[in-house]
Amino acid sequence: MKAVRTAGGLSLRIEPRAALSALLLLAVILAVSVVLIGSGDFPIAPADVVATLLGNGTAAQEFVVQHLRMPRVLVAILVGAALGISGAVFQSVSRNPLGSPDVIGFGQGATVSALTVIVLFQGSAADVAGGAAVGGLVTGAAIYLLAWKRGVHGFRLVLIGIGVAAILTAVIHYLLTMAKLEDATRAVVWMTGSLDGRDWAEFRPLLNVCAVLIPLVLALGRPLRMLEMGDDAAYALGVRVERTRIVLMASAVVLVSVAAAAAGPITFVALSAPQLARRLTRSPGPGLGASALMGAALLLVADWTASNAFGERELPVGVVTGVVGGVYLLWLLVTERKAGRI
Repeated sequence: MKAVRTAGGLSLRIEPRAALSALLLLAVILAVSVVLIGSGDFPIAPADVVATLLGNGTAAQEFVVQHLRMPRVLVAILVGAALGISGAVFQSVSRNPLGSPDVIGFGQGATVSALTVIVLFQGSAADVAGGAAVGGLVTGAAIYLLAWKRGVHGFRLVLIGIGVAAILTAVIHYLLTMAKLEDATRAVVWMTGSLDGRDWAEFRPLLNVCAVLIPLVLALGRPLRMLEMGDDAAYALGVRVERTRIVLMASAVVLVSVAAAAAGPITFVALSAPQLARRLTRSPGPGLGASALMGAALLLVADWTASNAFGERELPVGVVTGVVGGVYLLWLLVTERKAGRI
């Protein structure tokens, strides 16, 4: 770790490996974004994609890039970053690598609310997105209150979250069985998680929320690192434990909810991104910035795989993240068991 002092007297601590890892992830995000923008029925070479982004493309290229493919890529970046950083927050607060939003019920809460809008009210896409956001927020508040007992203990939060997730999963199955065929088909497509057809309408509200909450969470990275040492140690170091925890968890729940509203309940990105980021940077603490970048990179790579690795049949990105994330979850459980932590 190196300390850097600015001319104004500010002091910053920089970890060379973490900084190099962040630059590597940024390069992956940019490279995969260019490749994704150029992929499709109207292929565009990477050099032409860059030229078009700089304003030097043809009219056809401008239309395809600016109106058809750029919004999808930007939504993927923001959704991946939101899931990655929220997963890092929950895993740090719970001090458990299984403390991920899609494991402890928040994704299921958003799904129940969205399916209610689809099945019972035949709502529009905007209604479904709003319902998903509200469902995630209500579920987050309920789990927090149920886990409260003179504070929120991480192990209790995970256990209650898993129980709530099981109940909500049963509700999801019930809603699917009572739905009409057309509504059930629409619900299953949404539940899978997809970036197909995403445009500027989904990007703008997602950008507004991320622009406020991601910097807020990053600013609380130091108190969050102290919370990992336990409440008593954090109190002794001057951290307002409950206020900090509530702000962090509320911000993470909102980020998960708007991500689900924009792209559906994409699974396992929030679970795997923080752990992969820690292994890449080898840094102590939550690694919030690296987790956000890792989440964006994972979702972009998964979207490219879903679009190009299965011939002419394009899969929803949630299928790829589900398969890869399931394998990762099994590996994580085996690792934790060997270490004696579960």
